[in-house]
Amino acid sequence: MPYRRTENVVRRLAEREQAILAAATEMAAEGGMASVQIADVAKRAGIAAGTVYRYFPSKNDLIAELVAAVAGRELDAMKAAADAAPGPLSALAAGIATFAARALNERRLSWAVIAEPVDAQVDAMRLDFRQSLAVELERRIRTAVEGGHLPDQDVRVAAPAIVGALMEGLLGPLAPLHDNDAAGAREAVQGATLLALRALGMVDARARGLVAQCELPIADKKS
Repeated sequence: MPYRRTENVVRRLAEREQAILAAATEMAAEGGMASVQIADVAKRAGIAAGTVYRYFPSKNDLIAELVAAVAGRELDAMKAAADAAPGPLSALAAGIATFAARALNERRLSWAVIAEPVDAQVDAMRLDFRQSLAVELERRIRTAVEGGHLPDQDVRVAAPAIVGALMEGLLGPLAPLHDNDAAGAREAVQGATLLALRALGMVDARARGLVAQCELPIADKKS
């Protein structure tokens, strides 16, 4: 009779996989993708390195799953914020501001997941993440344009342009640092969101009002 895993076994296996991913994510947040080494991940997760390889045959497999998990989490948060907004323009503002604030809260991890140089296999998955962000923004922009809330424009160009502006302005090597500065981070997120709304053709006063209404999940970091 073939062996069948019990529910408890399946649950323990899933918990161990999540523990490995959590350890890898913590390390990426602290030191970038270069710091995610199987032996160190195993040590932080409290398991043997061989056990990690049972779940992830290579470091690239682990990093790829890390990217997928973080990307899914951030997209879900962005969509939830937009869906909770009362109208197309407020949905657009809420989605942009939420993504920007959460990315800046975990800037090192966000940069590692989105743009830090790594293996080509991981780069392909990160491209999927950026494309998913652009698709979500494109959907929100298109709804606003079709409803007459924004001027007519090529949303296929506008959406990735906004994604690029947010990433470079908040996460890139030229972006200002806001470590232990919640007020500065809040201003940066508001500024980036305002820039995006203006670029899409929103009247300045309306854009400012929407940005002011956004709930920004900015962490109050202590030194």
